[in-house]
Amino acid sequence: MEFIAKDNRYDRMQYRRCGNSGINLPLLSFGLWHNFGEVDDFETDREMVRFAFDQGITHFDLANNYGPPPGSAETNFGKILKKDLKPYRDELIISTKAGYLMWPGPYGDNGSRKYLLASLDQSLDRMNLDYVDIFYSHRYDPLTPMEETMGALAQAVRSGKALYAGISNYPPDETMEAARILAEMGTPCLIHQVKFSLFRREAEEQLATVLRKKMIGCIAFSPLAQGLLTDRYLDGIPADSRAGKPHGFLKVDQITPEILEIVQKLDQTARSLGMSLAELALNWVKSHDFITSVLIGVSTKQQLEINLRILNLPNFSPDQIQTINSCLSEST
Repeated sequence: MEFIAKDNRYDRMQYRRCGNSGINLPLLSFGLWHNFGEVDDFETDREMVRFAFDQGITHFDLANNYGPPPGSAETNFGKILKKDLKPYRDELIISTKAGYLMWPGPYGDNGSRKYLLASLDQSLDRMNLDYVDIFYSHRYDPLTPMEETMGALAQAVRSGKALYAGISNYPPDETMEAARILAEMGTPCLIHQVKFSLFRREAEEQLATVLRKKMIGCIAFSPLAQGLLTDRYLDGIPADSRAGKPHGFLKVDQITPEILEIVQKLDQTARSLGMSLAELALNWVKSHDFITSVLIGVSTKQQLEINLRILNLPNFSPDQIQTINSCLSEST
């Protein structure tokens, strides 16, 4: 059945300017990390992508190794693009990354020019695209000169295979250096993708300072700590949860009694504020001034609908953030 997007979809979403650029990103972006591989149901994935776009989510985030198996998320997204979203390509921000192990041998990992540019070509083939909007170096590689890695990003932009360059999982000092080199090459760093949640707060400190100083956007991934910051694990481990799947990154042994104690305290705080734990966790992330967009990953349309509720929530005040943070400090 032909997909016709809703005319008023952009009225449903909030958008934030990304760093020192002309790009606005949706407050919520859609990540295709764990639930869009060959092992997942394609029609469910297709329904979620279509629904997300109808809600004004214009940014879809991938990487070469997303699946499982690696590459299959890009392949599936390419099929959805062809079936449903091709007429709307100019209304989309599509990003991909390279930096983790993708194929055997010495040239399928890390940050060399050979690996990054070869991987980008492969990603474009899988998605049947001429270009991506953002191409990231997925992680800092201390064994490759920074000039080489950033030079590969700049070359990707100059070639027209990417419109913007980004970095992910870079420490603060290396973020500063990457931004300097990219600026000298005439390809400013648009955005930094960083793991940021109530359980991973490192970005609040040095990295946030660097991003503000260099006017780099920031998109937070794993804002719900792969589902830990929801009600999914309050009463055990569901079979269809990320911890319940053998190929998931969240492992059963990570859900310790100490973690559950924190989650339960956060859940009580959320209830006192009249919201769910997931709403509290997402709203906490978006309430930080250095955050441009919050990257969500869902396995059902219903989960996406719940995440979208934060569009109607005002940012937390400093006092509210302190109250929420105290749930963590009291349990450590």
